Amino acid sequence: MKGTMMQFPLTLGPLLERAARLFPSVEIISSRPDNSIHRYTYGEMSRRARSLAAVLQAAGLERGDRVASLMWNHYVHLEAYFGVPCVGGVLHTLNLRLHPDELAYIINHAQDRFLIVDDVLLHLYEKLKDKVKFERVFVVPFSGEPVPAAYENYETLLRDNRSTPVYPDLDEDDAAAMCYTSGTTGKPKGVAYSHRAIALHSYSISLPDNFSLSRFDCILPAMSMFHANAWGLPHAAVMNGSELVLPGPNLQPERLLDLLSVERGTPTRALETPSRHAGSGGRFGSSRKLVPALREVRGASDSALGNDRDHTHRHRVHPQARDGELAGG
Repeated sequence: MKGTMMQFPLTLGPLLERAARLFPSVEIISSRPDNSIHRYTYGEMSRRARSLAAVLQAAGLERGDRVASLMWNHYVHLEAYFGVPCVGGVLHTLNLRLHPDELAYIINHAQDRFLIVDDVLLHLYEKLKDKVKFERVFVVPFSGEPVPAAYENYETLLRDNRSTPVYPDLDEDDAAAMCYTSGTTGKPKGVAYSHRAIALHSYSISLPDNFSLSRFDCILPAMSMFHANAWGLPHAAVMNGSELVLPGPNLQPERLLDLLSVERGTPTRALETPSRHAGSGGRFGSSRKLVPALREVRGASDSALGNDRDHTHRHRVHPQARDGELAGG
């Protein structure tokens, strides 16, 4: 006998639509490469993600096709996190820290059809473009320079799009995202994340004994969106309606502290990658720049967290110490 309740596939489309419906005015804040700030809302993000999905379908994207991304942490990458898989594509996040030859191998092995790339990273793509065969390359314009004629302007494509995407009837076990290892034990190996896996992981890391995320949080993920889906935080933030602060390529400790202290989002959670900027965790916990709302800093190594820890991977900002620092004590 099978159950009759909640026979509903765990796919990313409903998470995107739920965020647009319930949290349309919640902000997503991104630091651009030049340190300027971009702001928009979940309502705007969902509209643009749907527009991206429609553009890809018009380009011939079919269920299971891979779309590569070569981008930093920012709002366009978030749009791709949902726009690509919601119409059956698989977002393949490329690790921009790998050697061009490794990237070319990974792209060819994954059989990526399309690429979305930051214009500030075109110099990296130029080093490998003759070794790969993308059908179309969409460039995200940040620098203010014209997009080269050989490529297409991402913003222009979204602005000119007049169609709406047709969401296919996806199976929750369909792949939604793909990452490759760095090849430390041989050739890089791909891992495909299913819609179901991402949805369940989003629920899991939102629980109190994990990251304890909710719509009352503002999250600053400093780990890369091209590495393990940024620990799943972008998906979980959209699921919960949490405000997001995305640092772009500006991962210097001082710049992260600026984002923590001056953005009106007042992040309650800051999360780092393994060994990212050794000692920055200590500054997270002691800097007088910190806003009162910051409750926790997470990292994946001791060097990222500093010495004042109450858990192996967690640095809590204790209210008494924090308030004393803010008061100049």
